[in-house]
Amino acid sequence: MIDVPVLIVGGGPVGLTASIYLSLFGIESLLVERHPGTAILPKARALNARTMEMYRQIDMEDQIRAVAMPERFTGSILWSESLAGREIKRLQPGRGSTSNLAFSIAGNCGCSQDILEPVLRHRAEAAGSGRLRFNTEMSELECTTDGVRAILQSADGSREKVRARYLIAADGSQSRIRNQLGISRSGEVDVYDSVNIHFKCDLSRWVSERPSALYLIEQPELRGTFLTINGTDRWGFLVTSLSLYGFTPEQFTPAFCAEIIRRAVGVDDLDIELLGVSAWRASALVAQRYRSGPVFLAGDAAHEMPPTGGFGLNTGVQDAQNLAWKLAAVLHGEAGDALLDTYDLERRPVGEAVTHSSLLNALSMGRTARQTEAVLPRKEFLNEIGLVFGARYESAAVVPDGQPAQSEDQVQQYVPSATPGCRAPHVRLRRAGQEISTTDLFGRDFVLLTAPGGSVWRDAAARLQGRHVVSTIVGDDLQTEDVNWLDVYGIDEHGAVLVRPDGHVAWRSRSAAGDAPWVLQAAMNAILCRDPMAERRAA
Repeated sequence: MIDVPVLIVGGGPVGLTASIYLSLFGIESLLVERHPGTAILPKARALNARTMEMYRQIDMEDQIRAVAMPERFTGSILWSESLAGREIKRLQPGRGSTSNLAFSIAGNCGCSQDILEPVLRHRAEAAGSGRLRFNTEMSELECTTDGVRAILQSADGSREKVRARYLIAADGSQSRIRNQLGISRSGEVDVYDSVNIHFKCDLSRWVSERPSALYLIEQPELRGTFLTINGTDRWGFLVTSLSLYGFTPEQFTPAFCAEIIRRAVGVDDLDIELLGVSAWRASALVAQRYRSGPVFLAGDAAHEMPPTGGFGLNTGVQDAQNLAWKLAAVLHGEAGDALLDTYDLERRPVGEAVTHSSLLNALSMGRTARQTEAVLPRKEFLNEIGLVFGARYESAAVVPDGQPAQSEDQVQQYVPSATPGCRAPHVRLRRAGQEISTTDLFGRDFVLLTAPGGSVWRDAAARLQGRHVVSTIVGDDLQTEDVNWLDVYGIDEHGAVLVRPDGHVAWRSRSAAGDAPWVLQAAMNAILCRDPMAERRAA
């Protein structure tokens, strides 16, 4: 019998990220994945700035960018009759505009899933507290009053029992765990059908002078999209809504795939090496709940969305970050179990919002049965900066201060705010001559931000019971670069902002308080769902 605090089912980006974060927080986990290794097809490719900010906070940004596609390919998408033929139009994604890039020190990154996953796996294996077992499937699951019991089956047929306090179901859109628990989903099924072709062919001649992340091919009998992987000889080609053009997945033999690619490039004599073919259906579905007792849904198991806009992977790994620090706090005895209920309250509204936006993006592209004429995508497409940075959590893990939301358009607009529940804003800082961001201060601990005049709050943090909080003074060793950080964070010289390990503001005091130790202790008790009376009785 294996005993482990957290069992993770699924070894994609979401499961691997969960393993990394749990190790970071000192929690042992076991990850099982039924496939023999990491992804062999590109699948998702877009890592948005919020996700890269998250990986930057745990020292993974440089590793990911080192294997990513060249940055010059991430600045536009292009429509043409063929890759070698007449260009129809171009679109510059609003997410990459100068004004939007100012919202974070970490920009977007194009890194296909088959390249990203080995980087995540290496970090997860090196982290120490997380064990990874590929070629291993969870064949049976039982939920008990104190956790879960499961049977693991290896590829050789051997079986092993495992007992865990909690389980993270990161087992994909067809999640067996979700289905076994009877968790229903709402939304739209089969928005369109697709085939993704992964191949090698040097297409530099037709793309080097007009680099793009996507090349959408518009022909009367074929609409498909070249997905840039390295910008030279590795590509994906996505054929959307097969039935509209009389195609079936069975037709996509190696010879037929090569023919389709040559037609889309507009060149008959290309040498093409087929690397893989995957048929799939796009849906827009969100689970009715993300928690069932000791089991938590994350990633595609919780929210399945069309890839148009590139939100699926990003939403999933941010689920993992949100959940991991809460599991760690409970397992370390620092928080009450009710903290885990806030995972659903915080992340499900995000899943619903991005799934709905992704569906609208897909329908606007003119490639589904609802609308078959080529059209300009909706104005929100690739301009969803509000969805990237603007999530504002409302749950017991946030102490509100009465500040209203600052943006009516929560898709295209983002107004930096340190209102409790919001992502703590990026402000440029300098430390020992090096440019950093306020967001670089977060990701591992609770952080209390104050100015030099906020000593009353720093003293209060030092006296906290049950949870270590890192106090950071902006204005001493950390100098602001170009704005008054106090204005951005909505406090005065004597105020304080408490930021959670996931970078979201948990509590804020605009100024000093005469009873600061009591105020801060009460805030931490509320955020961590602790019963202070129970603690006193136990003491």
